[in-house]
Amino acid sequence: MSITPLLVAGPAIQIHVLGATLSLIGAIVMLLGRKGTPQHKFIGKLWVVSMGMTALSSFMIHEIRMIGDFSPIHLLSVLTLFGLYQIVNFARKGDIKNHQKAVYSLIYGALGVAGTFTFLPGRRMNMMFFGGDSMAGFTVVAAVVGGLWLWHRAKIRRVLVS
Repeated sequence: MSITPLLVAGPAIQIHVLGATLSLIGAIVMLLGRKGTPQHKFIGKLWVVSMGMTALSSFMIHEIRMIGDFSPIHLLSVLTLFGLYQIVNFARKGDIKNHQKAVYSLIYGALGVAGTFTFLPGRRMNMMFFGGDSMAGFTVVAAVVGGLWLWHRAKIRRVLVS
């Protein structure tokens, strides 16, 4: 493991990685913690800010250019910003069911999908954690996302059965 690929990256990438890391930590805390508590609301606000920081900073990253300076992953950033708006709006209205759906969609979509692709061979995060020459990063992230999805599905089934 070497932090060098991140240290030599530009500030937009460093801000993006910081936002994504904070978002991941916040998501885990929110998924495992009790919902609706003052702590949940505080961490949720921090999570929205860190997800927004991650999405906005992505527009300054142009390493993969497919459509001008942008790539299809930038569409995920637009969807993330829209999802954050929905999450806050649903929470303010007291529409907890749709708030939860939007949060889970963003956690699994933005963090799960984008996180998985981030660790593919040749990408900066794969170089940092796995030396860049194996599918280890992709496998680890896919296993984590799959495990979280299974845990979430099992949790929903317990609620429906009881």
